[in-house]
Amino acid sequence: MRTAASARRRPALHRLGAMLESYSMVAPAYMIFLVFIFVPVVWAFYLSFFKYSILSFRAPTFVGLGNFKKLLSDRVFWIAVKNTVTYTLGTVPVRLVLGLLLALVLDQEHLRFRRIFRAIYFLPVVTSMVAASIIWALVFSANADGLANQILGVFGISPKGWLADSRLAMLSVCIMSVWKDLGYVMTIFTAGLQGIPLELYESAAIDGATPWKRVWHITIPLLKPTTFFILVTQLLGSFQVFTQTYVMTSGGPGYSTTTLINLLHTKGFIQFDMGYASALAVALFVSLLVLSWILRRVFKAEEIVY
Repeated sequence: MRTAASARRRPALHRLGAMLESYSMVAPAYMIFLVFIFVPVVWAFYLSFFKYSILSFRAPTFVGLGNFKKLLSDRVFWIAVKNTVTYTLGTVPVRLVLGLLLALVLDQEHLRFRRIFRAIYFLPVVTSMVAASIIWALVFSANADGLANQILGVFGISPKGWLADSRLAMLSVCIMSVWKDLGYVMTIFTAGLQGIPLELYESAAIDGATPWKRVWHITIPLLKPTTFFILVTQLLGSFQVFTQTYVMTSGGPGYSTTTLINLLHTKGFIQFDMGYASALAVALFVSLLVLSWILRRVFKAEEIVY
């Protein structure tokens, strides 16, 4: 009897040991997520209902929805929203179109040195954002010796104060951002293109389809999952833009390049108003969550129709 019971317990103990071993493998990752992501997010939600300064030793003062009401009546907040949307519209569509075109061109089998070209276009992605921002700030120097102004001089156009002009500052940041992340979008599109069977293109060519029709009726529809992934990640990243605006313009001139994260940084770590900054973070989180949900529904609806 004891032998039979022991034999039954051995598989259970073996499964328990295997399960504990598996959890011990992922425990460090879970601890990092818990300490550096989950706890700060919960704490931000909590502080959004309080008035609190990190320079004060006083306990947070409960204000309810006061921070959110203050947010909605803050003129600078709405300027930051407009700037963030402007940046998003000025970068995401351009990256998608140019990234797809580059992927299509560099996916051609007969193209020589295509791997070298892919590596060249991907180099900015692995470059430090701070270093890239500093270099592009020099490119857009207001002096006549700045590279951008030298190019304009070739066409007889007078020098521009790129980063000092409120009308051109956001455009300058958008150009830099498109250059920086274009290689990433191209690489993801290239991976999607390699997953499309060549037989589809061969059949379409036999039926007399032109290259443009093959791209429009085969490539683009079959790239919808890839496009959805790129669109969501690029939108999320564009709404969290900070480094390039902070390094290149410091949010200026005036508030012309102040984005939501720039405003959050100013309120939380310069003015030390953590309650207001937390409310801003919560508002941004909810907005991105709703935007992601809408995009998911739109792409699902298009797949059903298709």
